[in-house]
Amino acid sequence: MIIAEIGTSHEGSYEKAVKLTDAAIESGADYIKFQWVYAHEILHPDTGFVKLPTGNIPLYDRFKSLECPVSFYKKIMDYIHSRGKKFICSPFGLQSLVELLSLSPDAIKIASPELNHFPMLKKLREFRSTQKNKIPVVLSSGVSKLSDIEKALDILGTENISLLHCITSYPAPEEEYNLRLISTYKEKFGIECGVSDHSLDPILVPALSVACGGTIVEKHITLSRKTAGLDDPVALEPEQFATMVHVVNNAAAAYNHYGKDKGFETIISQISEQFGKDKVSKVLGDGKKVLAPSEEANYGRTNRSLHYMKALSKGHIITEKDIGVLRTEKVLTPGISPEYYEQVLGKELLCDVTSGAGVQMDEIGGF
Repeated sequence: MIIAEIGTSHEGSYEKAVKLTDAAIESGADYIKFQWVYAHEILHPDTGFVKLPTGNIPLYDRFKSLECPVSFYKKIMDYIHSRGKKFICSPFGLQSLVELLSLSPDAIKIASPELNHFPMLKKLREFRSTQKNKIPVVLSSGVSKLSDIEKALDILGTENISLLHCITSYPAPEEEYNLRLISTYKEKFGIECGVSDHSLDPILVPALSVACGGTIVEKHITLSRKTAGLDDPVALEPEQFATMVHVVNNAAAAYNHYGKDKGFETIISQISEQFGKDKVSKVLGDGKKVLAPSEEANYGRTNRSLHYMKALSKGHIITEKDIGVLRTEKVLTPGISPEYYEQVLGKELLCDVTSGAGVQMDEIGGF
């Protein structure tokens, strides 16, 4: 299963979205993936700035510029279906999730930073509980600990669920990938697993993921790495993407022909001839789940925590409008885990708090 991640590289242009979709399909993708962005579901307006060629602009404003109406996603989904391929999309909060589900997509992708968005995961579980054939859900596991993955699966279950190993770093260092984790996850959770790859090479990580038993490869695609999309610098151009698909398919054929052990050895031998045994050994790793070095500083900032949406005074009773399940990102302080979202509602503030600040346990009565 090859997922071409277009994300927001269309920059709000349907015509560009079609060009990217065509390039992905012609390069061999099975699923074409988009991101359903509403800035207020992802960030607080005071989260900080992002460097662009035009200068520093608020990161919130950059995400705001990527917002598209429901009709945009419906139109591109219909186009993907007309080409005989499948539409998969990532929501980033309750509004985008509900609107996405209204379109009946072929699959839902939960991106790594949303692996601990517990209110959204519970809403998705509620929807799937009404379905006889549960909509497929793909979880990414970047910038997470094993306990984070376990909590997400405790909510969603394992029926029609798959898990992608991922490193949330752009670009992700190949030597940090620890791809043996794919085998670890398959054995532990009993579900289909694969890789969401943010490294720059089109061959190394994708092919080795297949050797480790992976059955899904997700990678960003762009018309050009020089264009202005947020993820374009780490995406593959169409020719590179087609190369990746070719190599992955050959690796999968070898794995299926020879079986698990001999298939692993065959793929490793072939890739080692191109990249060297030492490099391949480092990319494979030991299969133990730890944060990759390139992710450690972002744990708690890239994934979700609770934040105040406005300044509030001591004695205020907290409501749903007062707190958000957000990425901390640049300059704000991370708050407590979203798993405490429901417990926080209705509690009294013990002190004044500022807009954007992360919610802390000692600020709230009743904990």
